[in-house]
Amino acid sequence: MAAVPVTERLAGGPLTGVTVIELAAIGPAPFAAMMLADMGADVMRIDRPIDVANPDMYAGSHQILNRGRRSIAVDLKHPDGPSIVLDLIADAAVLIEGFRPGVAERLGLGPADALARNPKLVYGRMTGWGQDGPAAQRAGHDLNYIGLAGALEPIVGADSRPVAPLNMLGDFGGGGMLLAFGIVSALLQVERSGQGQVIDAAIVDGTALLTAMLHSMRGTGEWSAPRGENLFDGGAPFYQVYRASDGRWLAVAPLESQFYAQLVLGLELSAELALHQQWDRASWPHQRQLIAARIAERTRDEWLAVFDGTDACVTPVLSPSEAPADPHLSARGVLSERAGLIQPAPAPRLSTTPGRWPGPAPKVGEHTRELLVGLKYSAARIAALVESGAVQAPTAH
Repeated sequence: MAAVPVTERLAGGPLTGVTVIELAAIGPAPFAAMMLADMGADVMRIDRPIDVANPDMYAGSHQILNRGRRSIAVDLKHPDGPSIVLDLIADAAVLIEGFRPGVAERLGLGPADALARNPKLVYGRMTGWGQDGPAAQRAGHDLNYIGLAGALEPIVGADSRPVAPLNMLGDFGGGGMLLAFGIVSALLQVERSGQGQVIDAAIVDGTALLTAMLHSMRGTGEWSAPRGENLFDGGAPFYQVYRASDGRWLAVAPLESQFYAQLVLGLELSAELALHQQWDRASWPHQRQLIAARIAERTRDEWLAVFDGTDACVTPVLSPSEAPADPHLSARGVLSERAGLIQPAPAPRLSTTPGRWPGPAPKVGEHTRELLVGLKYSAARIAALVESGAVQAPTAH
């Protein structure tokens, strides 16, 4: 079935009608909520009231992660704050929180409180270390989690120093996507049983899950050489990044023999590189030296012209600013400008109920009055909550 062009996507999505309450957090939790919003969920974000003198330091970096929400600003430490959230939870399908273990409970918003109010609720908990274990209460960030999970050490850089893969491997791949998957799985179970449940999504768990193939290769002896000398860690000359004469880079990955043959042909190295030696590890340093020297003779784009239309598995290493203009990514609308920012399109693409381009990130408290009115709070009660500091709302016009 042909892909659905981004410009023709429906305004809904497979999660239309699913209400999600998101307790404001950073990194993986809002990424999971973004994925749900992209698929049509109505995400209501419980933001902290803004301290005008100390604005949220993460506001800029999270503009895209926070897209597609409505925002209500509630002081969860105010005596009336948790009850407002519980009122929102009463008719919701999902709650997402990213506090350290025990914090939600101390606020009166833990799983017992939430499920007592709504037994069908899917309660998603996002942490780095998990809800239990010796490290559960420790602070940490992506680099700590992927280091402990065994995913950072094999990524070798200069001087054998492990290289941080931005914060994509832990926060988003092992964290946010894991939570989103868990939420959708639990929603399916609610349809069958009518009972909600709690999801313990830990970045260390998700990152370890991503190392499944690595552990398989280690167990079978396919990953037994020193760091930097294995198939996917830069050891294989046919799974490597090479610098062209203009200083730009090519990703070269013809693992299969028929693809490797096309690489050798395009590089005009048939006399120097014997195809039957592709997997001869002893010859890898020599293969790498020959390929690197040849690629250094021409510019990146000259080599792209050579390999255009072939299966040599040679592609450019594009910068984030270059990627949106790539012909393939552009044709699929993978990266597009929305609300003044280049943004990744909703994914994956469903054939009959595709995702949507959601609206921009809301201002903190932008929908406070709207959501309180939706709870049937009277105008007098809303005014009292604003006056007491329990909630923050823009001035009504």
